[in-house]
Amino acid sequence: MAAPGAPAGAENGSEAQLAAALADVPELARLLDTDPYLKPFAPDFQRRYKKFNQFLSSIGENEGGIDKFSRGYESFGIHRCTDGGLYCKEWAPGAEGVFLTGDFSGWNPFSHPYKKLDYGKWELYIPPKQNKSVLIPHGSKLKVFITSKSGEILYRISPWAKYVVRENDNVNYDWVHWDPEDPYKFKHSRPKKPRSLRIYESHVGISSHEGKIASYKHFTSSVLPRIKDLGYNCIQLMAIMEHAYYASFGYQITSFFAASSRYGTPEELKELVDTAHSMGIIVLLDVVHSHASKNSEDGLNIFDGTDSCYFHSGPRGTHELWDSRLFNYSSWEVLRFLLSNIRWWLEEYCFDGFRFDGVTSMLYHHHGMGQGFSGDYNEYFGLQVDEDALVYLMLANHLIHTLYPNSITIAEDVSGMPALCSPTSQGGGGFDYRLAMAIPDKWIQLLKEFKDEDWNMGNIVYTLTNRRYLEKCIAYAESHDQALVGDKTLAFWLMDAEMYTNMSVLAPFTPVIDRGIQLHKMIRLITHALGGEGYLNFMGNEFGHPEWLDFPRKGNNESYHYARRQFNLTDDDLLRYKFLNNFDRDMNRLEERCGWLSAPQAYVSEKHEDNKIITFERAGLLFIFNFHPSKSYTDYRVGTALPGKFKIVLDSDAPEYGGHQRLDHNTDFFSEAFEHNGRPYSLLVYIPSRVALILQNADLPN
Repeated sequence: MAAPGAPAGAENGSEAQLAAALADVPELARLLDTDPYLKPFAPDFQRRYKKFNQFLSSIGENEGGIDKFSRGYESFGIHRCTDGGLYCKEWAPGAEGVFLTGDFSGWNPFSHPYKKLDYGKWELYIPPKQNKSVLIPHGSKLKVFITSKSGEILYRISPWAKYVVRENDNVNYDWVHWDPEDPYKFKHSRPKKPRSLRIYESHVGISSHEGKIASYKHFTSSVLPRIKDLGYNCIQLMAIMEHAYYASFGYQITSFFAASSRYGTPEELKELVDTAHSMGIIVLLDVVHSHASKNSEDGLNIFDGTDSCYFHSGPRGTHELWDSRLFNYSSWEVLRFLLSNIRWWLEEYCFDGFRFDGVTSMLYHHHGMGQGFSGDYNEYFGLQVDEDALVYLMLANHLIHTLYPNSITIAEDVSGMPALCSPTSQGGGGFDYRLAMAIPDKWIQLLKEFKDEDWNMGNIVYTLTNRRYLEKCIAYAESHDQALVGDKTLAFWLMDAEMYTNMSVLAPFTPVIDRGIQLHKMIRLITHALGGEGYLNFMGNEFGHPEWLDFPRKGNNESYHYARRQFNLTDDDLLRYKFLNNFDRDMNRLEERCGWLSAPQAYVSEKHEDNKIITFERAGLLFIFNFHPSKSYTDYRVGTALPGKFKIVLDSDAPEYGGHQRLDHNTDFFSEAFEHNGRPYSLLVYIPSRVALILQNADLPN
């Protein structure tokens, strides 16, 4: 029946709307079967899908398909022709005139004018020298010289520039023509898409223990082997797209097609990706299409003299909190630029997918500012949603998965928008995963606000398991966000200043260090095993990196002291950091063997508040956690679905992990047909305080 107070015929109207939506969106019925509460919003999914489909059709009619449309980098910018000449093309709809200048012309601004084409495009052909060599050699400095309609004279870097550098103490970056005679050739094929995603979130510049900007070559030779040894099968590279301000952590992009030159050359980044592939590690790019730097002389802003070239004009084009510019996702040429940018990183650098930054800001006109996101479905539909941006994300995911079906896309969305990680054919966003952003917040809250004995087991389990059915999540206890200055890593919340004085194995455990080391392992393991379908760790946090992250800036006298990762600490046998590193490695290696991340969600059989015990089963393994700070339990009954003999396969109390060795790994545990906590079998286990255990049925194949 119709809702109380609804006009006559409302029920028939909603049924007709639902039928129309089901007819227009190929697999909407599957989405609505999964989540019937979305039925009232079927017209929203219909409208989004139709808009997405209309763009695809229009691209097909006007550009010959999204395949051609996403190859903008093959014509825009500067390209060597087969005859040795150069073809140059730009989009500058607000310009009165466009010219190319640089080393090749003695910086004469007017010697090489572009010809105006339709739709705000400009082109220039530069013939070769008499000896057929190019007029603009590799390594030359260039500028686009623009005269605006208001009479301004502007020197700009092409939005399609492949390489930009900042020399000496220069404020701005220079555009350097990148066209090497002997470009890097990839030797290794892309690894297969892993069944379980274990991500090592990485920043090349801070990857050395020295106080300097580390290089692509350093990361390739020194950090990749560590990542491989730790059992991660995926790297998420941050701050690769060029950004003028190092302390922005790579989130204020100035040149979208340029790999950051502060770490080395484009060829050296390609070698890094290729070497990772040779180790069976896939590489994701942290892509920032949510906003752009306000820089104009070495960024996209006011490229053609107007504030509306790539961005919305007026207030809609500025993010007040980030002080950055916002793309106009309804613009044809902006779509070409962004989709071509996606393809560029896939094809030129052989990245295996993307973590999309700032998705919440893209999805809503309010950019998520001042929003609590209670979970009410009305928050995700209606006028507050920026459907132009949402449709762009659908197009981007469609392109990525059409070109490379094994590619992976991850959304950084704090709002929890339903269907963001459902296929576009269902009217969804098309992402493969979303970040489970509530999990790190929960751990920080517990450590800040509660004594250990007051931790709520049910609330921990709820936070770790509260995710949308059939929409995959990347779980993490902490990421780079928690490591930044002004915040604290989990290790620092747990151990704080004692990390500087009491991490030597030659000194006895202090209560603070003992608690910190044991809980650090337990928090990571329960997050890994219960929290999602993928797992992420920020570089260095696996061994409890003792210091926060702060890039050189005026506020710290341009110091690099905190813009580094002290991997040397985990190599020191006399320090306890090695124990956390060992545990992280063996946790990942066990997941690789048993595959709990790719298994169905866990069955939680116990979350006992007084005993502080959590037990669950996933991928045929029995996980047992005792969070009690002091109580150990002899012959504690634990339910299981399986009969037979069980063995310990991971024990956080083992000596190699800085534990107290209270368990005998030669012990066999036999389950009996004694129902317990809703499981048909159960077994008796000794569970020491502050310990995490994984038992495996010895009768099952490894």
